[in-house]
Amino acid sequence: QVQLVESGGGLVQPGGSLRLSCAASGSIRNLYRMGWYRQAPGKQRELVATIISGSNTNYADSVKGRFTIYRNNDKNTVDLQMYSLKPEDTAVYYCGAQPSRFSFMNTWGQGTQVTVSS
Repeated sequence: QVQLVESGGGLVQPGGSLRLSCAASGSIRNLYRMGWYRQAPGKQRELVATIISGSNTNYADSVKGRFTIYRNNDKNTVDLQMYSLKPEDTAVYYCGAQPSRFSFMNTWGQGTQVTVSS
């Protein structure tokens, strides 16, 4: 089972951008789906974006057109490029892995904090 480590979080002003990166300790090539989720204080963890392959992606309605997920099977990384950030994007962002089509997101990183505030 791979281990996932997120990086790239921080404090950004509204309208700004950030790029989060998730580095896996092993190969992600055979992992069915990778994704980014987030959890704001007092709220449940929610889906942000997932990716199976380059063109097979899924986004939460709240981030469509602003966020883009990338998967690099050679570098074993999954990035989340975020533009036009809003205060409501403030949360801890987690990288997750779903091993197969018939399983669930069952491997998580430790999370990285994103704070959008002026």
